[in-house]
Amino acid sequence: MSAGVAFAAFLAVAPAPGSVAAAEDGAHEKPEPRIPEGVERVPHDADVFKPDPGYESDPYNPGAQVEIYGGKSEVDEPRPVFELQRPLYVEGPFEPGSEITGSKNLFIPNLRVFGDWRNEVVYADNGATEIGQAATRLNIDVDLGLTATERLHAFFQPLDKNGKFTRCEFFGGDSIDDCELELDGNAETLFFEGDMGRITESLTGEYNNYDVPFAVGKVPFVAQNGLWMEDAIIGGAVAIPALNSPSLDISNMDITFFAGFDDVDNPGIVDANGAVDDNDLNVYGAMAFIDATQGYWEAGIAYLDGEGEIEDQSNVSATIAFTRRYGGWLSNSVRVFGNFGQDRDNGLDETADGFALLVENSLITAKPLTFVPYFNAWVGIDRPQPLVSDQGLLQNTGIAFQADALTAFPELDDTAADTFGGALGIEYLFDLDQQIVGEVATVQTHQGDRVQGQPAQGEQYALALRYQLPLARDWIFRADAIHGWRENADDITGIRTEIRWKF
Repeated sequence: MSAGVAFAAFLAVAPAPGSVAAAEDGAHEKPEPRIPEGVERVPHDADVFKPDPGYESDPYNPGAQVEIYGGKSEVDEPRPVFELQRPLYVEGPFEPGSEITGSKNLFIPNLRVFGDWRNEVVYADNGATEIGQAATRLNIDVDLGLTATERLHAFFQPLDKNGKFTRCEFFGGDSIDDCELELDGNAETLFFEGDMGRITESLTGEYNNYDVPFAVGKVPFVAQNGLWMEDAIIGGAVAIPALNSPSLDISNMDITFFAGFDDVDNPGIVDANGAVDDNDLNVYGAMAFIDATQGYWEAGIAYLDGEGEIEDQSNVSATIAFTRRYGGWLSNSVRVFGNFGQDRDNGLDETADGFALLVENSLITAKPLTFVPYFNAWVGIDRPQPLVSDQGLLQNTGIAFQADALTAFPELDDTAADTFGGALGIEYLFDLDQQIVGEVATVQTHQGDRVQGQPAQGEQYALALRYQLPLARDWIFRADAIHGWRENADDITGIRTEIRWKF
């Protein structure tokens, strides 16, 4: 008898595993599953399972599946221009940290320097001035990491001072026909940030279950995509993170309390000469970020406390916004900003009073990552202001409202002061290797109710165009053009090209 026939005969007479005979022979029975109390077993329903995929038209290729995971090559990513000790975003294993800061929050020192260098040639006709110039701006971030959660950070702009950048003006009716070197060694930001929970673990040597992130110094704040806050102030902030409430459908919520005592810029609070007074202004407030109701909420309230000659310009600033997608075809944000409580002396006009409603919309197309039509609109009553910023509330409404933060490139009125209007545009990113944006925009004033001194003294219209192309991993080319028609004011025209090096 062959081995195969003998094995088949054995299977024919051998007891099945789990049978009585097998049990009598000492084999183990398959135990019944343990069902927790309150759980009911339901019969198997094959209809709830989808059929296995078929490969009749596209034969399964196991080699191609392996290639997904194994066919990768190393990416030679740009590195910070200077790194000391542990590099940024590299593979492990790492050298162990020191216990000088405690065994529960190891000391892992590292120093990194990175930033970008912008060089621009621009022709800017703002109506009142006409200048052709080349300008440069150097942004340098210095980051000193101490532990996994504590660091000291500084930001420098050595080639600009008091809002003026190093430049050469060489044509245009208002050009100085000369070059100006603007040097500044002061830190634009300088702050320490950490987590009180981890610091407490360092001091006690025991784990705890709370996080209290904080920052103190000259701290940069950004809220509502920079519309409510986008500036560095001398002060600090502390947050209560990762809150939730099933009953209120809140999956995640952070609350941040902040205060600033110097370098607080608000465009609605000015001195006797009409200049923004950032030395005699304090700010105290709170803001919340909430994931709830299938969307994202942002809210904030703060008190701007003026001292001395600007005491009568103190006011309360508040904001709320909601963002979500609808039906797989629309991304929408609704934002409200308001100022109230300002009481000027001697019957002077209020400079921060009123509200603005902003609505931002973008369509989700068949190419959601690369083809994005958008329409943004607003209505402003009286003179609403951001909380802390040197730009207007409409800076993100469209590219026709955006300053380039380097030259006096022209833009439409971005204040929303007693105006309404919108921007309609299309952004196309090709194969994610370049960008082009085309836009039409308008500013309309409330007829018969024009705010004294507001920038828009009549209807405004503009056509704007932007193009960006990465020349390499760390070099970017950008070009912008705008032409605007303004009632009761001269038209505006701007053309600019820029080369940016990110390091």
